[in-house]
Amino acid sequence: MKRIKLNGIELALVDEGAGPVVLLVHAFPLDHRIWDAQIATLAASYRVLAPDLRGFGGSAVTGGRVGIPQFADDLAALLDALAIATPVALAGLSLGGYVALAFWQAYAHRLRALVLCDTRAAADPPEVAAGRLTTADRVLAEGAKFLAQAMLPRLLSPETIERRPEIAASIRQNILGHDPRGIAAAARGMAVRPDMTAALGRIRCPTLVVVGREDSVSPPGEMRAIADAIPAARFVEIADAGHLSAVEQPDRVSGAMLDFLRTAE
Repeated sequence: MKRIKLNGIELALVDEGAGPVVLLVHAFPLDHRIWDAQIATLAASYRVLAPDLRGFGGSAVTGGRVGIPQFADDLAALLDALAIATPVALAGLSLGGYVALAFWQAYAHRLRALVLCDTRAAADPPEVAAGRLTTADRVLAEGAKFLAQAMLPRLLSPETIERRPEIAASIRQNILGHDPRGIAAAARGMAVRPDMTAALGRIRCPTLVVVGREDSVSPPGEMRAIADAIPAARFVEIADAGHLSAVEQPDRVSGAMLDFLRTAE
């Protein structure tokens, strides 16, 4: 992996392929590896950047609270550090989708296309925000083991957990590999993220909205409403997948992204 110093930290990233840039942003509390299949597929036609957000994977940890706008600013600084001035396609899953929307809000001129996977535009209701703060405190006190146990049924479909235990084991190990300070900082940042629902109608770049049919965190009905609010957005529902559709059905998600990116060029 490459490591680049920016905004007072060191960010780790995968940089594969050549051509128009596709930037992939991972979910919470995971890292770039959720995109492994998409990296392999897309890199045949595109330059694929898949960073670990600050606090995760090989990137430096910032304690306290890291807001969604900070993650977006890091992505802009990353593009600057790599001397990428042309607009990019940006795909974000879950937390990555929050970051993608924040990036659009601050840096719309740097986007040629947007992919929102299994994410939400709405802010957390008070009880969910409070739960994130409790999670942050608990992970600092206990480590991430409880979080991996609690999140697996929310991240993966029941069928994936039952019939493909290797995926569940991989996601569990991914969660356990992160510094609790990074997990806590991101959880606190998500708890105070702004509601982006009213802004969706102002998105003008080509947009693909992807959701796993069994996603209980950002369910298909909610994701379809996001697509309906964005002018001319394309909506794709992925069968036999939960919240981590890119991991559970990588070929289907990669295929949907390739079809979309080719029309967005």
